[in-house]
Amino acid sequence: MTILMNDSHLVTLGQLEEFLKGNDNVDFKLLGRKGKYQFISETILRFKYFNLNKKDKSLVKQYLIKLTGFSDIQVKRLIARQRDKGKIEAQYNLEKKRKNATIYNPNDISTIAETSNAHQGISGPALKHIFQRGFKKFKDSKFLRLQFISIAHIYNLMTTRQYRSLTLHLTKTDPIKNNIGERRKPIPYDKPGYLRVDTAHQGDLDKQKGVYHINLVDEVTQYEIVGCIEGISEYFLQPLLEQILTQFPFVIINFHSDNGSEFLNRKVEALLNNMLIKQTKSRSRKCNDNALVEGKNAAVIRRWMGHSHIPKKYAPAMNQFYQNYFNDYLNFHRPCGFATVITDRQGKQKKVYKQENYMPPYEKLKTLKNWTQYLTLGRTKKNLDEIAYRRSDNEFAILVQEQRRLLFQSFKH
Repeated sequence: MTILMNDSHLVTLGQLEEFLKGNDNVDFKLLGRKGKYQFISETILRFKYFNLNKKDKSLVKQYLIKLTGFSDIQVKRLIARQRDKGKIEAQYNLEKKRKNATIYNPNDISTIAETSNAHQGISGPALKHIFQRGFKKFKDSKFLRLQFISIAHIYNLMTTRQYRSLTLHLTKTDPIKNNIGERRKPIPYDKPGYLRVDTAHQGDLDKQKGVYHINLVDEVTQYEIVGCIEGISEYFLQPLLEQILTQFPFVIINFHSDNGSEFLNRKVEALLNNMLIKQTKSRSRKCNDNALVEGKNAAVIRRWMGHSHIPKKYAPAMNQFYQNYFNDYLNFHRPCGFATVITDRQGKQKKVYKQENYMPPYEKLKTLKNWTQYLTLGRTKKNLDEIAYRRSDNEFAILVQEQRRLLFQSFKH
């Protein structure tokens, strides 16, 4: 039932109060938002609302709430609009909302997916850093708009059907008791050369062990060198360490590992002593001592090499792939996040990852004060820059993808 109501006879506050008392159990509802706004404006003017005392204003507000069905907060907001503008109007068209302009088109989404695939899936901040480098350093026009995209919107676009259609769909270390290596956490004091070291096993099949990846990560710059060996013993490990330790462009100061026997043995100890490298090992019940390299095992090695069994006879081929392509990609083209530690008044520390702190390890090395003093003999800024900028980030990532495909294809023959 529709009831038409004429309230023009209500001209005094006393009549208004009697009306509210007499209709306490009756609900009124004006039709249409425009009609409600007009009614509120006329009522405010009729009772000279802004000249009333607090008690009488409250009575008028109750009357408006009763007839419009608006909440107390909504009525207060509309009264304020009448006071400030002299009228009450809708601030936007409820019948037809303006559609947001599309800034990033399907080509941009394809570029995001292509970049993510090329780098085997990386975080939003790391993707944005590549977009910025792609346009500013490598002059690639397809990153013109994407260099300004927000991190949140990268993740929004990742939920689209187009992006999803284009993107790619451990055993515990046995500790030993020996006196090799000092049991402590290294403190690098913002100097490169403090390595965190760990191994990652590439699965078993029919009781046959797969290859082992040796992962070395610098704590300050996240400069990373990966190698591959057939077995987890000093017989295989010592020659590989002699080879890959020299691939770091800076002097190695400290070699930190967990308590596995592959690193805590006399041959590795002698090798490190000859190279004047201090050896340390993780402390008991301090699981974060080697967390950096363990995180890299998951984010880098598992993401690129998977979990499937790879027979140990292919270790030399994999090691060649790491040396020729993969290690350069990790250090010159793949952005890493570097945390900023914030300490509050209570002394509690919190790590925050800001967009400007995403960069490849080599770029991080260059941010250190007088960084060239840490370089090994024969390494210069010029020859490192030549490696870093001979190809763009995406070009090199696609090259690594192709070389990995050829490597995995060779396993089938």
